[in-house]
Amino acid sequence: MTTADGTTGPGTTGHGSAPQGARARARIEVTAAIKGEARRQLADDGAAKLSLRAVARELGMVSSALYRYFPSRDDLLTALIIDAYNAVGECAEAARDDFADAGPARRWVAVCEGVRRWALAHPHEYALIYGSPVPGYRAPETTVPAAARVGEVFIGILRDAHQGLGLAKPPLPADLRPEGRRMAADLAPDLPPETAVALVAAWSQLFGLVGFEVFGQFHRVVEDRERFFRHAASQLAQGVGLVYPQTGPADGAR
Repeated sequence: MTTADGTTGPGTTGHGSAPQGARARARIEVTAAIKGEARRQLADDGAAKLSLRAVARELGMVSSALYRYFPSRDDLLTALIIDAYNAVGECAEAARDDFADAGPARRWVAVCEGVRRWALAHPHEYALIYGSPVPGYRAPETTVPAAARVGEVFIGILRDAHQGLGLAKPPLPADLRPEGRRMAADLAPDLPPETAVALVAAWSQLFGLVGFEVFGQFHRVVEDRERFFRHAASQLAQGVGLVYPQTGPADGAR
């Protein structure tokens, strides 16, 4: 229905809405196709060689048309980076939620395993966000919220333990305490400085473990990689202070 002033009323479809909806859908589809081809090129040639012209050529587009979606290579890289961070963040959150009834230590290990599964399934996207920096590219602030998702999951687990059964405080040298206070203030003001320092160390060690496996550094070194990783993730949990008996079901298995 059209109102007296010529606009479309609630619950109606005006003549202008259908073309606008079609254009929006077309834009979503083309954007997805551009990203898909860019990911294929990442897998074949690496991020440093990503080219908008090459993407346009493979999609049968003229370069000027592609620039309407991504004005530069860096804009396309940023979109791929945000997508990758969100994807691994979603896996971390899903792993946490799958073990919502378990204790904090088991949830910690489950999240680590979720990150590993995603990385092994998407090695080129993992390399984009945790591998070597792309020459000439500087990630903008818009990547930060997505990049923080995995860390926020770990912080939430530590916060639950701190407010519940408690956290063991890892040792912290006196000369590192000011840095620990700064980290805690920036990352999680309600957690002790000892925990903040241990968290940053464990976070970097997790991605070191995952990166070694993704990039083949465990070849002929670690054979039973799944059990090795679970044990290592459990050690990381202890390192951040998740050492008290856990009361949730399935803490030793599942």
